Amino acid sequence: MNLDGIDLQILEALQREGRTKRSNLAEKVNLSLPALSERLRKLEQEGYILGYFAKLNHRLFGKDITAFVVVTVDSSKHFQSFLDHAGKNEEILECHAITGDGTHILKVRTENTASLEKLLAKIQSWPGVVQTRTSIVLSTQKESFHIKLPDAKHHSHSERPKEST
Repeated sequence: MNLDGIDLQILEALQREGRTKRSNLAEKVNLSLPALSERLRKLEQEGYILGYFAKLNHRLFGKDITAFVVVTVDSSKHFQSFLDHAGKNEEILECHAITGDGTHILKVRTENTASLEKLLAKIQSWPGVVQTRTSIVLSTQKESFHIKLPDAKHHSHSERPKEST
């Protein structure tokens, strides 16, 4: 699928406010509601739009601790097991394979330092985990899923992004 300027306008608007009503979005990009709906369907089907969600205030749900945990897994034979464990744990929000120190970095949210300590003990017990290094977040100035898109006015088409593993 080639993206045109209208597709980019739609994606930009949805990044800024995912709850935008389809009728308002159609008007904003100068399309009929059926034409907009078809474009959204195609953008979803092609993997440009991965989902819609509400960003919740984690503190109002008692999740006061955010931390980044750098994990070192000893060999690739434990890679899938590590990913399976991380994927099943609801306190782990993100899991990334990294270069440099460690093999993975996890973004976690827990209730307090005691629950963080319990989570770290659990992670350290997973097969292949040889080391963890944790940094606790004191405050957050920016947290976003918004990505910079090509300028819609100067964009005629682009290729579909390659899937990452």
